[in-house]
Amino acid sequence: MVDVNERDDEQIGAKDNNWQPQLAGGMRLQFEQAQDAWVLLYPEGMVQLNTSAAEILRRCDGSKTITAIVTELQALFNVSGIEPEVQQLAQEAKRRGWLI
Repeated sequence: MVDVNERDDEQIGAKDNNWQPQLAGGMRLQFEQAQDAWVLLYPEGMVQLNTSAAEILRRCDGSKTITAIVTELQALFNVSGIEPEVQQLAQEAKRRGWLI
């Protein structure tokens, strides 16, 4: 039987602007010169990241909230309204086990 009050941790963190995401154990983010791109390395392989995903994940060090990451990126790239995209990427990264 499922408790209707039980929260889905996979969804909670990524939608919580106070969540301080960080790479999960076994994950490593690094720039690969040969591919001229940031990659996420993990025991089963690697994922080449697009520029936006890399900029977001590089800031997921456990010290910044989603709100702080959004604020930093908006100032750095002189854009606004990117919070939904940042949350979506964080949620997907958490679902895939890349972030905790």
